[in-house]
Amino acid sequence: MKRLLILPLLLVACGPVSVQQAERDCFDRAELAQKPRGTVRIGGTSSGTIAGGLDLSISSDYVMGKDPSAVFETCVMAKSGQAPTRPIYDMPGWKG
Repeated sequence: MKRLLILPLLLVACGPVSVQQAERDCFDRAELAQKPRGTVRIGGTSSGTIAGGLDLSISSDYVMGKDPSAVFETCVMAKSGQAPTRPIYDMPGWKG
């Protein structure tokens, strides 16, 4: 009986999201299509040990030279089934 209750919940989780949620989800993907993102860490200890690290995120959209606006629109359409309410260039926080 419990399985019958879980199945509808799983199907709802796979359904489309609101346009606003899709826009929030796709904003990061559009930013990565515009430019890679990275962080460099360097540190040392009192004993003289030096440590460091590099985190670099490069999307395939960036490598293929896709327009961030097109990436955003396609992503929102795929997630919500609707067009974005505004272009990526009008979104708060966009640094184009």
